[in-house]
Amino acid sequence: QVQLVESGGGSVESGGSLTLSCAFSGFMYNTYSMAWFRQAPGKERQGVALIHSDDWTEYVDSVKGRFTISKDNGKATVSLQINSLKPEDTATYYCAAEFGRYLSLQSVDYRDFHHWGQGTQVVVFA
Repeated sequence: QVQLVESGGGSVESGGSLTLSCAFSGFMYNTYSMAWFRQAPGKERQGVALIHSDDWTEYVDSVKGRFTISKDNGKATVSLQINSLKPEDTATYYCAAEFGRYLSLQSVDYRDFHHWGQGTQVVVFA
């Protein structure tokens, strides 16, 4: 059974940093895509960073240079380092996984991922 468990959210002052972590288990495929999505109140869930099982990474333009996604296979975690936080980064952040194929944020959305964590909330105050 696939499990994704996020942690690391919190309330941070604008300009600060956070590291979100997603502990994963139950993966049965060597090929997979994992991503971080975020959803602000009243808005659609948006992918912000993605990593493949071969460590290829991708970011949406709005977070490039501030967000870094990484994977530690030994610890079975995917992390999202967020720097220079802005109030518009306030959202619930979700970890997602899809197996058997490499996806791209440019061509898919949240409906293409079938495994999700419960989310962790990030609040950025000015």
